[in-house]
Amino acid sequence: MAEFQVDLYFSFRSPWSYYGVAQMYDLQQSYDMQVNLLVVNPIYIRYNDFFDKAHDKWRPYFLTDLLRYSEYRGIPIGMPRPDPINVDLPADDPGHLVNTLTPLGLAATAAGRGLEFAREVSAIVWDGRVDGWDQGDHLALASERAGLELSALQQWVTENDSIWPQQLAANDRALEEHHWGVPTMVFRGEPFFGQDKIELLLWRMQQQGLQKRGSQSES
Repeated sequence: MAEFQVDLYFSFRSPWSYYGVAQMYDLQQSYDMQVNLLVVNPIYIRYNDFFDKAHDKWRPYFLTDLLRYSEYRGIPIGMPRPDPINVDLPADDPGHLVNTLTPLGLAATAAGRGLEFAREVSAIVWDGRVDGWDQGDHLALASERAGLELSALQQWVTENDSIWPQQLAANDRALEEHHWGVPTMVFRGEPFFGQDKIELLLWRMQQQGLQKRGSQSES
């Protein structure tokens, strides 16, 4: 087990999670660390009245910041087609498309490639290039890019239908111990909320001795 472990709380409905998982994947590639993906329910499901209570300025600022961060990081963004959440449905309605993605993310995590799966799937949902990400072979191809087979993930979900809902609920509760939003990264009990805190997270880990991969063998 890697000495430097980071828990990444992630939702497939969050564009900020999409930004965050892309950057955390890159960090894991470059640094001697392990990122543990913990898929959670979207805030629409966990706090159904969150958006109703939001300030009038919340939505326009959200969109401004979303586009600005895309430009800043060079990560493409677009409105999901379709949205993983159907806002015309109650929060607990099983018809939300995110209810298909979330257990697949848990299955990918169980297979040891949760981070890779989240990175590839959130890209087809959020990068603005795919119309109908839930149709055709988009999910299957994203799974292949993550080193997985969609059929195997679906089989895991079916065979573990009494287990993964408990894991999802546990992930939701664990997130609440630190924050309510995603992405939230937790390193040695210290939470870092938001994709814009990843540089601060890296600084903290480097403070405690994190090095780039291969740096010890080269020194």
